[in-house]
Amino acid sequence: MKTLNLVVLTLLTITILSCKGEKKENTNAEKEVTEEKTVEKIKEDIKETKTLEISLNPKSESSVSGTVVFTQEGELVTMVANLNGLSEGAHAIHIHQKADCSSADGKSTGGHWNPTLEPHGKWGAKEGYHKGDIGNFNASPDGKGSITFATNDWCISCDDEKKNIVGKAIIVHQGTDDYTSQPSGAAGSRVSCGAIIQ
Repeated sequence: MKTLNLVVLTLLTITILSCKGEKKENTNAEKEVTEEKTVEKIKEDIKETKTLEISLNPKSESSVSGTVVFTQEGELVTMVANLNGLSEGAHAIHIHQKADCSSADGKSTGGHWNPTLEPHGKWGAKEGYHKGDIGNFNASPDGKGSITFATNDWCISCDDEKKNIVGKAIIVHQGTDDYTSQPSGAAGSRVSCGAIIQ
């Protein structure tokens, strides 16, 4: 009987120790999987950098042209616009509804891009603003102007139609956006246009 008890006790001890070893192996395996997922996430974020460059062409008998580069890193989209041929002073720049710069006056692009149906206003205003209400920038006496703008409210070719800028247009206006006149800020004629397409 003592021998039988000793055998049973030995088997139980071996079983318990085996389970502990197995649990330790599982913990190590789980840690490795977590580390692999973290590395994969970093790789995905690096792959998610997207760049889109568009040309701006004169409209409304102006000579305003330039380039706009959109870069998305993670969820942040940065826009860098460089223009020339402008009159000295402040000019408005907006994203408009349609990537159609076919008309001579740029009006084929429609109104401001406003997927959330807000009133026109200055970007970030608590009263509301359009997703296309970028704002104003200054041109120097030699007709050159630039603006850099960044937001996580835009995306390049994502599935969210309230954020996706592809299929829209960039419009530069002759005048300044007053941020209050509805629905467009009374910024004057459209002097340059670029379709945001891939």
